[in-house]
Amino acid sequence: MTGGGLLVAGTTSDAGKSVVTAGICRWLVRQGVKVAPFKGQNMSLNSFVTREGAEIGRAQAMQAQAARVEPSALMNPVLLKPGSDRSSQVVLMGKPVGELSARGYHGGRQAALLDTVVGCLEELRATHDAVICEGAGSPAEINLRRTDIVNMGLARAARLPVLVVGDIDRGGVFASFFGTTALLAPEDQELLAGYLVNKFRGDVSLLEPGLDMLKSLTGRETYGVLPFQHGLGIDEEDGLRVSLRGAVRESVVAPPVGADVLRVAVCAVPLMSNFTDVDALAAEPGVVVRFVDRAEELVDADLVVVPGTRGTVKALEWLRERGLADALARRAAEGRPVLGICGGFQLLGESIEDEVESRAGVVDGLGLLPVRVRFETGKTLARPVGEALGEYVEGYEIHHGVAEVLGGEAFLDGCRVGGVWGTHWHGSLESDGFRRAFLRAVADAAGRRFVPAADTSFEALREEQLDRLGDLIERHADTGALWRLIEGGAPAGLPFVAPGAPS
Repeated sequence: MTGGGLLVAGTTSDAGKSVVTAGICRWLVRQGVKVAPFKGQNMSLNSFVTREGAEIGRAQAMQAQAARVEPSALMNPVLLKPGSDRSSQVVLMGKPVGELSARGYHGGRQAALLDTVVGCLEELRATHDAVICEGAGSPAEINLRRTDIVNMGLARAARLPVLVVGDIDRGGVFASFFGTTALLAPEDQELLAGYLVNKFRGDVSLLEPGLDMLKSLTGRETYGVLPFQHGLGIDEEDGLRVSLRGAVRESVVAPPVGADVLRVAVCAVPLMSNFTDVDALAAEPGVVVRFVDRAEELVDADLVVVPGTRGTVKALEWLRERGLADALARRAAEGRPVLGICGGFQLLGESIEDEVESRAGVVDGLGLLPVRVRFETGKTLARPVGEALGEYVEGYEIHHGVAEVLGGEAFLDGCRVGGVWGTHWHGSLESDGFRRAFLRAVADAAGRRFVPAADTSFEALREEQLDRLGDLIERHADTGALWRLIEGGAPAGLPFVAPGAPS
């Protein structure tokens, strides 16, 4: 028997599709439903490595945790990793298959992947009671409808009911709901079941007349009004928000344990990837994390993080152009802490030989670590475990660059020289014991009387966030009606809203 399904679409990007999908997954699994998340095509530089060595979007890994299932390539069969405004690396079933321009992808390659995407969805539906799918952007992007495999193209191929999420905090939500519906072809409108209002502030009774008028105009129900809550943007796809920083800063938490706070500056390099690495730092009481793009913003930082990037050589040029490279060199000379992760680690080395990503040949790195990097066409995708600073560490690797470490003190797969640390391992700071040991070392080097909390559990904080998402759905959505959609599909006889789009 095939499990039920639902597609969560949005009026815009960042309307809340990812967190609503996660919230529905957490609500369902708490009801004893075996549920899985799914996103046919994701565009993101924040990715994750599954246990079988497949690369998928971090949002889908987060949603899998919400559903209490192991992430797999089936949950995100197509991942696009931008390398510029015009081209992306295509990751198919967890493995890179090449670079394509936007025109080349939408001109034919995308449509050819529909069978793969639908096949993965059906495989998940065969082994789960329900699959909650996330759309991308807006389903009303009529210029892309012909080759769509993630919004209405998927919904129609798999006969999925569609719930459209709108962010009312941005304004214009009623126009967005109506316009989204009215720009869909009749066959697509048959599957658009209704709406979900996200991020509402105030008295819901003031919204109800508008919801009644929306129903009279479209014939469709609103399935819930979710209130605005701070700190719910976990594992963003491509924003500059630190997901757990908001929760720690804006909710009632314990004050710093020591006398001082610890200031962390993250260099906002071009094509920044997996900036979620710093979430675990932001989760610590007394740690203040901010993104920076000017040299003067490094002056008062106790730790500077150079994060991963999809363009190591481009990021290196950017650091030099903005004076950040010189600022990092001064920090290193003074023994002040710097941490490079993945691409950030690579550019801290002596040289980079790149005929793959930038095709720039051999370029000089910043020379802060005794490391030489050579890019290879094959991508390293791994889930390593190890020990550092006397503590157990887990991480994951996603990189084309191979580092030859020529000296320094061993640090995970990289090295340390004075206050400069480098590793390819993403996610290492989520290991609580290691994170505390690292922060103690940073505080000592920075001369700060900072003491990491002894009981901060990043895993527990993440679970708390996911439970809050589940609570939002359970308390503020019509869960009975949602389940009827998941189990039975879109209601029959939904009216057509003119003008529609060509079929």
